[in-house]
Amino acid sequence: MAVPRTDHESPIRGASNARGRLRSLRNSLVPAALSGLLLCGCSSLSGIGSPFARSDSAPRHPIDVSRIPDAVPRVEERSKYGNPPYYTVNSRRYKVLDDHRGYVERGIASWYGTKFHGRRTSSGEPYNMYAMTAAHRSLPLPTYAEVTNLENGRSVTVKINDRGPFRENRILDLSYAAAYRLGITETGTGLVEIRAIDPTPPAHQTASTPDSRPVAGNPQIYLQLGAFSERDNAERLLTRLRGITPTQIHVDPIHASGSTLYRVRLGPLAGVDEADRLSKRLLDLGIDPPRVVIN
Repeated sequence: MAVPRTDHESPIRGASNARGRLRSLRNSLVPAALSGLLLCGCSSLSGIGSPFARSDSAPRHPIDVSRIPDAVPRVEERSKYGNPPYYTVNSRRYKVLDDHRGYVERGIASWYGTKFHGRRTSSGEPYNMYAMTAAHRSLPLPTYAEVTNLENGRSVTVKINDRGPFRENRILDLSYAAAYRLGITETGTGLVEIRAIDPTPPAHQTASTPDSRPVAGNPQIYLQLGAFSERDNAERLLTRLRGITPTQIHVDPIHASGSTLYRVRLGPLAGVDEADRLSKRLLDLGIDPPRVVIN
């Protein structure tokens, strides 16, 4: 079993003192202060219910996760923790969405396992790598969502109860069980589509119609560097990028609401590794972080 990429990074350092900090937190912090620490995902606090692990991995003795049922969407109150209007991790500010309804997103998903098993998540629940859960940066906690692997067509329903991943080019951290069911534990990452589920009666509806569901195929990865109302601005950025990378660069116009936007994109790329490599190179050159687009 391949070791997953460590995408569920902790914004709090000094792991060797984690247990001491936890004791102090339990004894002295009021719930409001504790909630601020919980924003950063289950990696913010260590050792709750499991020994501290230095690196993440799949379980040493995996169980048959095919028998683990999907999460069952239900109406729940928002968690006391993890739902401020805004929060900051690693000097970057994130906005928590007001509503999950209608939310659809495509991107790169990663997963997390033994290192965080038993630790407190941003919602206050302990992380269980054998439950069908996930971490997301901006959806309200909890949110139920259907996640589909765009490469093999497999789908699972998860409960989003944590914050993360805080690495560029990732949109979702899946539990080990969910990632295994989707077929991405070996590779560490996968190209997915997330569709939020409205759990209110009469039926659980995802943010889609039946004929718009994704199907397995050969999804292509692009990096989008910007979107401009003026084509000249897009062409200037394209010219600058041509001197940086030999990867195919193009201006992609899109027409919506009576206007046109000109998107500058790199790709299609060979895979996640190339997307990560190019993103880092662009950041090192002072270019704003690109957005991963999957078609």
